[in-house]
Amino acid sequence: MNKIKSLVITGYGINCERELAAAYELAGAETKIVHLNDVFLGKVNINDYEILNFPGGFSFGDDLGSGKVLANKMKYKRMADGKLFYSAILEFIEAGKFVLGICNGFQFLVKMGLLPNVQHEHLQEVTLTLNDSGKFEDRWVYCRTNPDSVTPFLQGIDKIALPVRHGEGKLIIRDEQITQSIKTGGLNCLSYCDKAGNLTDEYPANPNGSDLNCAGLCDETGQVFGLMPHPEAFLSLYNHPDWARMKRVAPEIADTGEGLKIFRNIVEHLESRR
Repeated sequence: MNKIKSLVITGYGINCERELAAAYELAGAETKIVHLNDVFLGKVNINDYEILNFPGGFSFGDDLGSGKVLANKMKYKRMADGKLFYSAILEFIEAGKFVLGICNGFQFLVKMGLLPNVQHEHLQEVTLTLNDSGKFEDRWVYCRTNPDSVTPFLQGIDKIALPVRHGEGKLIIRDEQITQSIKTGGLNCLSYCDKAGNLTDEYPANPNGSDLNCAGLCDETGQVFGLMPHPEAFLSLYNHPDWARMKRVAPEIADTGEGLKIFRNIVEHLESRR
């Protein structure tokens, strides 16, 4: 059986593309890294792939707000065939395929209007802005999954430890109606928690002060998923700063990192549909 095919976008300041590609390779997918311009120029067709990925980084230096410039470029740029790249993404999703955005990639999805899209108008309904701490947060946090979430990316995950690396990760929801739609649909699929697994809005367990303690959102289909923490940075147990103690306490612990589960989940889900 042919491998699941995953496309990782890079360029314009994105810098986590190799880690993300490695995650999919370890999960059993065939992965290609391409510059966004190659998609615009028609050298690469996103429809040849089953997962479209927007990694983390500092697109355009975050000079006008994280992800905003590249989000606008992706939303309004016409490709070589005259079609808007954004229209191609929508067709990709309508075909039952999956989109993942991590950190800066999450910011793209939010600012393009792909997440959470509860009003089905593809307009920006939430934003990601400066952390309440007023500084760049580069450390490990704990997250809990929402049991009502519909996204296969998080299947079988309850609590997960992941690193954050962001200065603008605070999710702000536009109004109460959108907030209620997110809550009702279980779209707030990943939330910051303390070590015991209790959801929290208190710093430092919550690194940015997000509404709903939100660390990740999905759309109503579960096909579009974005999160601020970096699962691609926890592919091996030895990525974790406390791995030695973890091994002493539980010698039987797996050598794989918890973040790898997210990528295995989506690859296995797509394989099961064939």
